[in-house]
Amino acid sequence: MDDQPSAAVRSTDVTDATDEQPVDHEVSHADHRAALRETLALVLLAVTAIMTAWCGFESSKWGGEMSVSFSRASTARIEAARQQGVANNARQQDLTIYSVYVQAEAAGDAKLARYVQVRFTEWFHVAFDAWVEAGRPTNAPFAMPEYVPPGTKEAAAADQRADQLFAQAMVNNQHGDNYTLLTVLAALVLFFAAVSSRLKRPILQWSALIFGAVLFLVTAIIVATFPVLV
Repeated sequence: MDDQPSAAVRSTDVTDATDEQPVDHEVSHADHRAALRETLALVLLAVTAIMTAWCGFESSKWGGEMSVSFSRASTARIEAARQQGVANNARQQDLTIYSVYVQAEAAGDAKLARYVQVRFTEWFHVAFDAWVEAGRPTNAPFAMPEYVPPGTKEAAAADQRADQLFAQAMVNNQHGDNYTLLTVLAALVLFFAAVSSRLKRPILQWSALIFGAVLFLVTAIIVATFPVLV
C-alpha cells in the first residue's frame, strides 16, 4: 500500500520534467537568436563606422583638391590677364604707328609713308602685307586674321586652361559633396543598428537590423562606384 503513492509521485515528477524540457529548449533558442542579432548589430556598427570614417576622409581630400583647382584656375586667370595686357600694349603701339602712316598717305607724303612702313612691327607687317594683297578689304589691317600681337595666343591658352581648371574644381566639389551625403546614409545605418537592440519586440528588432543592413549594402555599393583620392 505504501508503494503506490511513491509510484504516483515519481510518475508526476517524470511528467513535470517531460513538460519542462520543451520550454527550456524554446528559451535557449530565443537566447541564441538574441545573441545572433546582437552580434550582427555589433558587426554592422563596426563596419559602418569604418565606412563613415572613409567617406569623411574622401570628402576632405576632394575638398582639398577642389581648393587646389580653384587656386590654379585663379593663377591661370591672372596669367591670361597679364598676357592680354601685353597684347593690348602691342596693339596700341601698332595703332600709333599706323595712324602716322594713314596721315602720311592722306597728305600724299610717300616718303614719310615708306619711313613709317619700314618701322612696322613684325606681327603688324605680316597683317599689313596680307591686307594689301587682299585689296584692303577692311578699314585697317587690325581686323585681319593674320594680325596676332604677342601675348594673344598665350592669353587665350591661359584663359582656356583656367576654364578647364575651374570645371575640374566643380567636379571635385561634387565628389566631396557625394561623399558627405554618404556619411549621412552611414549615420542612418548606425541609427537603425543601434536602435535594433532597444526595441522590445523581436520582430521590430530584426526589422530595424535588416533595414539597416540593406541600407548599408546600398551605401557600400555607391561608395564602390565613387572615385578614390588618396
